[in-house]
Amino acid sequence: MSHHDALIGEKIHLRRGVNLQVSHSPGVYPPMVFIHGGTGNRFNFRMQYEYALAQGWEVLAYDLAGNGQSSRYSRYSIRRHCRDLHRLLHRFGMQSPVLCCHSYGVPIGLEFVQHHQVRGIIAIAGGTHDLAPWWEIPLMKFMAWGGRYLLHLPGVQTINKFLSTSYRHSVMERFFTENPAPTDFDAYKSLEIFWNYNFFIRHPLPKNLHIPALIITAGKDPTFTAKMGDELTSHFDHGTHLHFADGGHLVMAECAELVNGAIANWLKQKVIPIQNSKFKIQN
Repeated sequence: MSHHDALIGEKIHLRRGVNLQVSHSPGVYPPMVFIHGGTGNRFNFRMQYEYALAQGWEVLAYDLAGNGQSSRYSRYSIRRHCRDLHRLLHRFGMQSPVLCCHSYGVPIGLEFVQHHQVRGIIAIAGGTHDLAPWWEIPLMKFMAWGGRYLLHLPGVQTINKFLSTSYRHSVMERFFTENPAPTDFDAYKSLEIFWNYNFFIRHPLPKNLHIPALIITAGKDPTFTAKMGDELTSHFDHGTHLHFADGGHLVMAECAELVNGAIANWLKQKVIPIQNSKFKIQN
């Protein structure tokens, strides 16, 4: 009997012209929502999604508009991403979820928290400002202009894999197989909304920073450092910062067991009162 991959998901029509590829699995509390970063897709969180399934939690992962198998936006904005996330949660009846965000997915999660109720937020390798390294903007503009067509050439994707991670094992091979560098225009165009993003300029008096927050950084990540993680953590009343020295920007895949264990322990200790816990963490 063939194994069903829960992350395949289905196309969900949200509104006129917007169809998102969505993976949803029902389960018990806490409902977990995974928001990928720039040029990524829902498969970026495979290890966390499958771990959550094993715990019996309700889980949702999807391709942001302009990425993966989702349709494009006519105009990109973080607000549009937040509105469509709200529509998805309403469609599946998910209330007060825990958001787990990576890289450029973190600003989407932070903005969502300003207007909607969530039980907690996990921010992996992303923060509130200074998110684009000096080389990213010219490189992404080059890719949007036409450089992305180079990715069709033999060997270019292989070089990208080598430069993107410090780990060379089967998990990362699968990661890059499911998330090759995109060759479509919108995957790069959609990044522009994050380049000058500053959460505290948008929200001088931010709301809902009393919620539990787990900030994860990695020692081999050149784009989001431990210092940046400390700063982000300090803005939350109940913030926890974990630093994995041997991981890179894709730490959730590179150090999947460590990250999964950290998320589970954080949920048990910080998000769900122990006396009211109705689920069992499986090691």
